[in-house]
Amino acid sequence: MPKAVALAAAKPLPSLVKEAAAALSRATSAAEVLDARDKAVAVYDAAKRAARLGKAKKAHDELIAATYRVQADALEIESQAKRRLADEYDAAQPAGAAKGGRPKTVPDGNGFTAKQAGLTRKEIHDARQMRSAIARNPAIVREALDDILESGDEPTRAALKRAIAPAVKTIRAEAQAEKKERRNAREVVLAAGYKELPAKKYGVIYADPEWQFDPYSAETGMDRAADNHYPTSDLLTLMKRDVGALAAKDCVLFLWATVPMLIEAICVLDAWGFCWIERDPNTGYLAPNKAHARYVSHWAWLKNRVGTGYWTRGKHEILIIATRGKPVAPAMGEQLESWCDDMAIEADVGRHSAKPDVFAAWIEKHWPNTPKIELNARQARPGWDRWGNESEMVAA
Repeated sequence: MPKAVALAAAKPLPSLVKEAAAALSRATSAAEVLDARDKAVAVYDAAKRAARLGKAKKAHDELIAATYRVQADALEIESQAKRRLADEYDAAQPAGAAKGGRPKTVPDGNGFTAKQAGLTRKEIHDARQMRSAIARNPAIVREALDDILESGDEPTRAALKRAIAPAVKTIRAEAQAEKKERRNAREVVLAAGYKELPAKKYGVIYADPEWQFDPYSAETGMDRAADNHYPTSDLLTLMKRDVGALAAKDCVLFLWATVPMLIEAICVLDAWGFCWIERDPNTGYLAPNKAHARYVSHWAWLKNRVGTGYWTRGKHEILIIATRGKPVAPAMGEQLESWCDDMAIEADVGRHSAKPDVFAAWIEKHWPNTPKIELNARQARPGWDRWGNESEMVAA
């Protein structure tokens, strides 16, 4: 017998609603909130089934309405439990991690994953939206459910979501506006830190350009955009940056790029003089001229959380390696594997766009005497020159 049917047969539904409400009010841990949520879900399912069976049997309208009220009450408790779960889930994230990342285990049994919570990542997103709506108007769920009941409609999860959608949209728009204001204020501060590129020549250039990625929608696609965290530059601006003037005759370039920006990264390699692309006179096709400068390989950084994406969910970034002239390569047998867990490439995600130190450390090990510069540097590294709008600022 299904759990919801068994519950309905064992106790009156209004009593079960009170039990779920009491369980939530006394909950002090994630496990207890989950238990209260499960109780409310069971009552909601039982009431939903009872109402639909009653309609099928042409039960009196007052009986259907009473069952709908129980269903609405259970849905309100479930919504409040999800709001609490959003708090508990976010509190279980590693310090400094973006919301939505992989949760860690925390003391007192409060740690849990989305799977253990019985929530999909979309449901966690919805729970956060519910939390924001309730924070703005604590009575929004009850008011929406009352309106649904008054209209004679069934108080389903979908109906509730539609009812609070305008409020959620408003909150989202306000949050976006706040992010834009913070980003613009930060740009004013950072812009003062830009300096002209130095005249010195370097045998190693380590670059993490401020890529500008355009989402499908400027309004809905900017939640996790780089523009919310630091000023970005379009492709033409990056290509015009005379990084090639920094390069010694024999130089190796390490260039960070996100997966969607791979073609743009190749364009930057070409513009900076590290991947000369020419048209083959015989075939008419464009091809790299490897005699002067060329792309040679890349590393993949496996992140510890899944990001966003239109075609795939991004979980890695690439560090492109390109050369001009004849710089020394790593000694045979000392090459870093392109995907190597034991070298800590599977590193924790830090500040937005911050990269693991393992890569710079490996470069230092193999080019200890070569003049090195880091572009868009976040911090000072002994033995390196640095350039960028944060180069004179202490990393937060």
